[in-house]
Amino acid sequence: MSVNSAEARRPVDVVLVKGGRTKIRYAAELLSDDGTRIAVRAPWAGDGVRDFGFVRFEAGDVFTEYYWRDRWYAIKEVRDATGALKGWYCDVTRPAALSGGELVVEDLDLDLWRSADGTDVRRLDEDEFEESGLAGRDPAAAAAAMAALDELEALATVEGGLESLLA
Repeated sequence: MSVNSAEARRPVDVVLVKGGRTKIRYAAELLSDDGTRIAVRAPWAGDGVRDFGFVRFEAGDVFTEYYWRDRWYAIKEVRDATGALKGWYCDVTRPAALSGGELVVEDLDLDLWRSADGTDVRRLDEDEFEESGLAGRDPAAAAAAMAALDELEALATVEGGLESLLA
């Protein structure tokens, strides 16, 4: 379903599900929905500061998040309170579903970070993915998740790669 200009900029709740349970729910503003890609904007929804060592998410940060109904990932552009780009945090997920006021996404544990200057590209949480047991429970989903992480890494290592998906 495509969102026309009158429907855009309406509030939605992003619901991140992990292991069958809601991991986090937060309010966002729907920016666009072309029937395949959904874009929302939200302030940092975590409690306090989350310091990963290579990036800090904190109050004032703004996430412009892109989800697909036909891809196994989401890409989140992260900017600080002044609007300076920090980088892109990418989640490997099942394809997103938008229904009414909820955007539901199932997190599959794998993540990728790319710094704003492109010098830091790192795969994250591969140990959590292995521990999740998805490969045994749903081998096809596990293969799709690994392929998505590989695709994200390939895009993140070329100039303009990730950005080409967001234009």
